[in-house]
Amino acid sequence: MKRSEINNIIKEGISFFRKHQFYLPEWGYWSPDQWKKNESENFSEVIHNQLGWDITDFGSGDFNKRGLLLFTIRNGNPSKKGKTYCEKIMIVDEEQETPLHYHWHKMEDIINRGGGNLVMELYASNEAGEITNEDISVSIDGILKKVPSGEKLLIKPGQSICLTPGLYHRFYAEKGEGKVLTGEVSTVNDDANDNRFHQDIGRFPEIEEDEAPLHYLVSDYPRLY
Repeated sequence: MKRSEINNIIKEGISFFRKHQFYLPEWGYWSPDQWKKNESENFSEVIHNQLGWDITDFGSGDFNKRGLLLFTIRNGNPSKKGKTYCEKIMIVDEEQETPLHYHWHKMEDIINRGGGNLVMELYASNEAGEITNEDISVSIDGILKKVPSGEKLLIKPGQSICLTPGLYHRFYAEKGEGKVLTGEVSTVNDDANDNRFHQDIGRFPEIEEDEAPLHYLVSDYPRLY
């Protein structure tokens, strides 16, 4: 992805957050210069726990078709004691796919915070990570439902769905209903070791630096700090 594309996605994302009266931590709006000015502050938790902006096209080269904007607000660190939870805010566009994947360890609630409808496709898996035809028991706002593997569920504004480890999921916003402000509350998030995609997919994009960053991404932290 080009840095200019990432910058535009972030600008549009901030506008969408504000439209829904959702505000980020103060450092979420820092420019690179502001990061430098605040280097006397101890923001090691932000760096080591991978808090902040995360823009990915999953290696597709087409963010609008297959991509996701995420901002991790709080998170623990899988290698340290401390917080055992994570919270993210995401923006999912119409028919913009987050591809099929599951987590070995993380349990998460995906929440429709506002906007359109979120389409969630669920598939059961076996120990080898293969998709099976077994029915799935899934909790939607605390109500347990039994659905066939491959079922498409519509998550409307205000609703949430609980995704357990090993449960394949793919999601996107319903066509014609608008973008979805999507929340995630989970156990500790570990993108380096806890994602199993059904296809071979790149989680973090290679970035072409055609202009300066508007805001740093979590994938920028290792080379900076």
